[in-house]
Amino acid sequence: MEEDSRENVVPGSEEALDTADVRGYDFRGAFDLEEMLSTYETTGFQATHLAEAIDIIREMRDADATVYLTLTSNIVSSGLRETVAALVREGYVDVLITTSGSITEDVIKSAKPFKMGEWDVDEGEMRERGINRLGNIFVPSDRYVWLESYLNDFFPDFFADDPIRTPTEFSRELGKTLDDEDSVLKQAADNDVPVFCPALTDAEVGNFLYYYNQQADQDVGIEILQDYETLIERGMLAEETGLIVLGGGVPKHHAIMTNLFRGGADYAVYVSTGMEGDGSLSGAPPDEAVSWGKIKDEDSTNYTQIQAEATLVVPLLVAAGFELY
Repeated sequence: MEEDSRENVVPGSEEALDTADVRGYDFRGAFDLEEMLSTYETTGFQATHLAEAIDIIREMRDADATVYLTLTSNIVSSGLRETVAALVREGYVDVLITTSGSITEDVIKSAKPFKMGEWDVDEGEMRERGINRLGNIFVPSDRYVWLESYLNDFFPDFFADDPIRTPTEFSRELGKTLDDEDSVLKQAADNDVPVFCPALTDAEVGNFLYYYNQQADQDVGIEILQDYETLIERGMLAEETGLIVLGGGVPKHHAIMTNLFRGGADYAVYVSTGMEGDGSLSGAPPDEAVSWGKIKDEDSTNYTQIQAEATLVVPLLVAAGFELY
C-alpha cells in the first residue's frame, strides 16, 4: 500500500526538458539594471512576459515599423504622462491613439498639477471639498474651471476658418498652444505625431465643446470619419506596423481594427489588467485579435501580453525596449 501511494504522490518523470532553468537576478556584486532585466526571461510569470515584450519592441525598432501607441486616460493621470511625452519627443512613436480624458488631463497638467492622495477617503466629504479622486490621485475641481476658460479662449480661433474639424486637428492645434515640455499634446504637435481620439466628447473636453456649440454664432462640430480614413491609409502604406497597447477600450480597438485593413499588425505588445473571461475588448488578449486578422500570426513570437498594472511595468518596458538606460 505504501508503494502504491508513493507512486501517486511522487510519480516521477523520465522526460528531460530542454528549456532554460528558472533563475532570477543575482544581487551579489554591483547592481546592473540591464542584467537584471535580462534575467526576467527566466524569472517566470509576468516577468517573462515583460522580457518577451522588450524583445518584440526591439524587433519593431530593428524593422523600422510604424509604431502605434494606444493609451487610456489613467496613463496621463499618473506619472506615466512624462514617459509618453518622452517617447513622442524622442521619435519612438508614429501614431498616438487615446481618449478624451487623456487630452483633458494633459492640458490641465500643463498648467496645474494633479496631487497625490489616498484610496480610502470619505467620498461625500471629498465632493463637498471640490476634490475629485482618481484612485490615490486627487484632482481639485478648480482645474476644470481653469480648463473651461482656457478652451473658451481656444475655440474661436480653432473654428474660425472651418466650423467642422477633426480630432487630430483639435489635438494638434491645442498642443501648439501649450508651454510644457512634459505635455504629450505639445510634443506630438512639435514632432508631427498625429493624436487620434475617436471618442473626443467622452470627457470634460466634450462637455465644453457642447457648451461652446450652444453659445457660438454658427454650428461647430467634430467629424471623425476623415481621421478613420487617414488612419487606415497610414497603415496600408506602412511596410510593417507595431502596436504598444496600454489598457483597453476604444484606443486599443481603433489600432487593431484599422490594422485589419492591411492584413493585421506585424507586432503587438499589450499591457493590461483586463479579464478575458467576460468577453470584453479590454480583456481580450492578442491571440484573440489574431483570430480576427487584426494581428498577424507569426508562431506567436510577434505578440505578447503583460498582465500587470501599467505604472509598475511601463517605465521598465520603455527603458529596456528603447534602450534608454
